[in-house]
Amino acid sequence: MNILGISAFYHDSAACLVVDGKIVAAAQEERFTRKKHDPEFPKNAAAFCLKSQGLTIDDVDFVAFYDKPLLKFERLLETYLATAPQGFTSYAKALPMWLKHKLWIPDTIKSELGFKGEVLFTEHHQSHAGSAFYPSPYQNAAILTIDGVGEWTTNSLGVGNGNKFSIIREIKFPHSMGLLYSAFTYFTGFKVNSGEYKVMGLAPYGEPKYAQKIYDNLVDLKDDGSYHLNLKYFNYMSGLSMTNEGFDSLFDGPRRKPESPLTQREMDLAASIQVVVEECMLRQANYLHKETGLDNLVMAGGVALNCVGNGKLLRNGPFKNIWIQPAAGDAGGALGAALCTWYGYLDKPRLTDEKHDFQSQSLLGPEFSNDEAVDQLAQFGAVYRRVSGEELYKVTADILSQEKVIGWFQGKMEFGPRALGNRSIIGDPRSQEMQANMNLKIKFRESFRPFAPAVLREDVSKYFDLDYDSPYMLLVAPVKEERRVAMTADQEKLFGIAKLNVAKSDLPAITHVDYSARVQTVEARNHPRFYNLLSAFKEKTGCSVLVNTSFNVRGEPIVCMPADAYACFMRTNMDALIVGDLVMLKQDQPKWQEREDWLTKFELD
Repeated sequence: MNILGISAFYHDSAACLVVDGKIVAAAQEERFTRKKHDPEFPKNAAAFCLKSQGLTIDDVDFVAFYDKPLLKFERLLETYLATAPQGFTSYAKALPMWLKHKLWIPDTIKSELGFKGEVLFTEHHQSHAGSAFYPSPYQNAAILTIDGVGEWTTNSLGVGNGNKFSIIREIKFPHSMGLLYSAFTYFTGFKVNSGEYKVMGLAPYGEPKYAQKIYDNLVDLKDDGSYHLNLKYFNYMSGLSMTNEGFDSLFDGPRRKPESPLTQREMDLAASIQVVVEECMLRQANYLHKETGLDNLVMAGGVALNCVGNGKLLRNGPFKNIWIQPAAGDAGGALGAALCTWYGYLDKPRLTDEKHDFQSQSLLGPEFSNDEAVDQLAQFGAVYRRVSGEELYKVTADILSQEKVIGWFQGKMEFGPRALGNRSIIGDPRSQEMQANMNLKIKFRESFRPFAPAVLREDVSKYFDLDYDSPYMLLVAPVKEERRVAMTADQEKLFGIAKLNVAKSDLPAITHVDYSARVQTVEARNHPRFYNLLSAFKEKTGCSVLVNTSFNVRGEPIVCMPADAYACFMRTNMDALIVGDLVMLKQDQPKWQEREDWLTKFELD
């Protein structure tokens, strides 16, 4: 039984293939088109999924779509009527896409894919819930999904048992914790549906001085985690902007202009909204635990990517175990829709393993052999040497120990927003200059952004106040007290970004300003090549941690193909690129010349 899951037409379109209940392939469309957060129909991603299993569209039994467009269109109409005529421009802009595609999803699927079978639909938050519960290790679990908005639901609480789950409480649009966070993303000058993680990264530089003002004016948060927004401060119902002049007055002036210098106000705003969202998550978790009496919690939806909140929920919340869908945003809806079809619609039995999930490390995308990589790299005249087996890890560890930065391209591409060791840029976390070097010379992004550590699972508690599996980089934990570097009296007086260049631990490249880190644990069982690299680095240096950031530059998706990786390598100040067993040093490469034909040369048929 082959089920193809699809999410499309909002942001982060994706496709997923489930064969007899097993997740065998999944990818976001942006990786193929090179358009970040690409919302278009995921034709390339669907083609990859089928090709990876030697299937054609005629082998697919069901296509499952991740939300119900008619319900979403109902919300659009009702919201426009409630705000008219203010939102006419936004409504008129959205209408052509609805009339062309969104109201005719079965026709679109059939025309784009040539599919002749049955198309099924799940509600948006059902897709999120399914993506969280079904791949999790738990036979029974409480379910929490929080995002901007689906059809009408913005936040759902449920319970899963075996192959079924049910929703026990929902919060409806326009009241949305995800949209509240996005309002602050917009107000602090970042891009909505893209820059929320920047707000999270900025928060430790500030103080939550506006938190009480948020509680007093913007959100009425109840003890059980339910809430009600004061809509007079927001414009998102009309679609004109996220916030209005009332919001400006409340928070000491107009929104920051994008790309303008950050001030202490933005840092304090980020800290304040982070505190509010964390409190909401904790109250909802307490309510769910009280209602269900279960030890396990699963999470999805865009807010579930708030790894700072997730870490605090694990440390301070009522649940013993937490599992978070690594593709928690809309991309993961494709996966959830397919699994809901297999378990919910077809009523198939569900087996679980209390120790291991069924997400396959989220390594579900395209992979390329050494020979395929050679073919792609030949068009650039790339100079490489082949190094295999244990020698590859020793060579890589040696380069890293010289404080060089490496593009590391291996195996299957990750599904979700995080690079987990197959499409990664890696470096030595002990280097004081590594964070600034990676941010400014390689990633071309804001200097305040922290980097994540990948660490051998058996060594995680040596470095962090964490002894828990975190394979998907979705939990933030404190760096251990004994590894921290105490600030001097003068350093303590520094404010905001001025703290950036102060060494905060013996692993300065991965220690955030508040002594925290977004941890990825790595095991040999499910990630052998990355585990072997970490082990080789440990043998070389005594340190079993590496800086791990996604293999891309600001504004571009994570690389998919070897050609993408080489272009990114040559356009930045990376020192080396390792694709499979091919080792490339920057000084050996021919001068880079921009060209366009390679972008489409290796499209999937």
